[in-house]
Amino acid sequence: MINAVLYSDQGIPANEKIDARLVAIMKARGRRVGYIPAGPDRRRRLFSLMKAHYLRYGLDFAIFHDPDHPHSRAELDALLACDAIHLSGGDTTRFLLTLRRSGLLDLLRTWAQNGGVLIGTSAGAIMMTPTIAVDALFQNERPEDVKDGAALHLLPFEFFPHLQAEPGYLRALIAYSAHNSRPILACRDGEGVVVTEGRVECIGDVLRLFDGTITRDKTIPLERFNP
Repeated sequence: MINAVLYSDQGIPANEKIDARLVAIMKARGRRVGYIPAGPDRRRRLFSLMKAHYLRYGLDFAIFHDPDHPHSRAELDALLACDAIHLSGGDTTRFLLTLRRSGLLDLLRTWAQNGGVLIGTSAGAIMMTPTIAVDALFQNERPEDVKDGAALHLLPFEFFPHLQAEPGYLRALIAYSAHNSRPILACRDGEGVVVTEGRVECIGDVLRLFDGTITRDKTIPLERFNP
């Protein structure tokens, strides 16, 4: 069963409700969290900020695993032995290509399908879905035109963060949803989505877009997303 926590952003007070749900999920599993950066973080500045953030909740950022660099089997095993793995925000397209090239995409999919807790911020959250197509909006392009966006495909919906950043995002997402067989969950910074025990929990004013319409649901059985 999939356990996933999807943030629009992270490290701000507005995310406290999502943080609390993550802590509750981790309580029964452990406190070790592995970290995979979306891009270069040579001085580990972002990693250090997230490590301090998680430490406040009693969680240990135990592993920094940069997919841009080769790793030994022992280092990979240490990552996959973590109770949760955090996928950072950043350049979504670059992140996807790096995960594919490193072989981590398939490994993470299997790890999550076996019950590991996957945490994603922005690009990292988009990575959990079937495709990164919605990221095209951040490049002033159309999701409909994305041809090779296949991602982890752990969840039966797409996820769009930072909805508040541009007034045109919602209009473009509605148009995309009319040509898309999957629902899209869209949220603003400080909002997010938690998937556990076969349920999708929307925290904040999360919008569900499908077939050109908008609905708002707080808790949705995961099976309702399947065609």
